[in-house]
Amino acid sequence: MSARAKARKAALDLIFAADLKGQLPNPLELDLMEREHREYTDQLISGVNAHRDRIDTLIHTYAEGWDKDRLPAVDRNILRIAIFEILWGDVDDSVAISEAVILAERLSTEDSARFINGLLARISSLADTLA
Repeated sequence: MSARAKARKAALDLIFAADLKGQLPNPLELDLMEREHREYTDQLISGVNAHRDRIDTLIHTYAEGWDKDRLPAVDRNILRIAIFEILWGDVDDSVAISEAVILAERLSTEDSARFINGLLARISSLADTLA
């Protein structure tokens, strides 16, 4: 697993836990992480927090019949990270989508990877008009 993949997983863990509590992630938790993962994890968390309203609007708009509150919490937070990376990050869209699908396959429901892949592909195709 690459350093960025580990950072994505760490960011997901922190964002997911905070989401369940109705809070924003605690930056102090980053101090417990390995140095190589801390910087990108912080970038992901900060970016998701800064753009959360816009990201959640996009999830609601493009999830086609799925309310963001009906989505499994892990899927919602995988999408938040990947949408941030697609619209404001410095990785190729295909990498962001692939990494999100991998996380969904490991951590979520049987149908989540396909759903996440489709939604992110749609957002990626419209990225120039969405950011």
